[in-house]
Amino acid sequence: MAKSERLPPAELTEEWPDTVSLDIAGETARQLAVNLRRSIGDASIRSIADIAGLDEGTIRKLLSGARWPDLRTIVLLEQAVGTPLWPARSGEGADQ
Repeated sequence: MAKSERLPPAELTEEWPDTVSLDIAGETARQLAVNLRRSIGDASIRSIADIAGLDEGTIRKLLSGARWPDLRTIVLLEQAVGTPLWPARSGEGADQ
């Protein structure tokens, strides 16, 4: 079976990151990006990247919805910002 191309999260919602995605994985990525942006606050993306040991471009791609987050990246970012980023499940879109 051929593997189908996976669209980036931003392409699964009308207006990233302000519009809820009807795709459950896309919505989870969107909420994670919103949580990350909020957690970064006034800090620079570069400083968070340095603390996390990640490439600055990786964080920018997650925030813009151009890239799917992987588990290692999420864990490193949560440690860097000192707060959980993985969104809690809500009723909205959770059954899809």
